[in-house]
Amino acid sequence: MTEKREYRMEEVARLAGITVRTLRFYRERKLIPPPRREGRIAWYDDHHLARLHTISALLERGHTLSGIAELAEALDHGRDVADVLGVTPTEEEPVRLTPEELAARFEGEVTPENLGAAMDLGYLGTDGDEIVHISRRLLDVSSALVREGIPLAEVLAAAKQVREHVDDLAEMFAELVLRHAAEEDLQRLRPLARSVVEAELSLALDRRLRKQNQKTDQRTDQRTD
Repeated sequence: MTEKREYRMEEVARLAGITVRTLRFYRERKLIPPPRREGRIAWYDDHHLARLHTISALLERGHTLSGIAELAEALDHGRDVADVLGVTPTEEEPVRLTPEELAARFEGEVTPENLGAAMDLGYLGTDGDEIVHISRRLLDVSSALVREGIPLAEVLAAAKQVREHVDDLAEMFAELVLRHAAEEDLQRLRPLARSVVEAELSLALDRRLRKQNQKTDQRTDQRTD
């Protein structure tokens, strides 16, 4: 087990690359948690040092101190990683990120509102100074959509709608299995449910694309008439 390190104010400021005056300012703005007090001595730990590095990284990316304070408050009051991951076995691979890594994934889109929406969906949890995303696949897809110019707020709103539909699909599949098999067969048969949903979604997208192509062809014909 790693021994917990503690630092006096001057030392933690030096390690973070800031002045003592800046450290006091961050503390007054509640950008970092209060230090442990021992008489008149304030003791900071690795949690504070990680937060200070995060603040510096976010400032370098153009975030304002007010924005960072809102993000810090959202993270400090966010869902714990245990609440997000739970105890049920999952095929999804969780991803651990620092706040600055999350900011780099979604350049300019990591706002307190979007952070709160992702936490409400159960996508994000906090573990000390780390953020845990429940699914690498969802993280990769959502960041790819944002890179294509779709606002993260709209991606999360769409995800909420998708959640409602897939919850119904999961319930339907579970009822089907439980009518004809044992409860322990649900985990074994879940790949079949996923394959059905993926195939049907692919076919639905094919139909949507054909419809869109037909509309495009009709507009082209009208212009050439």
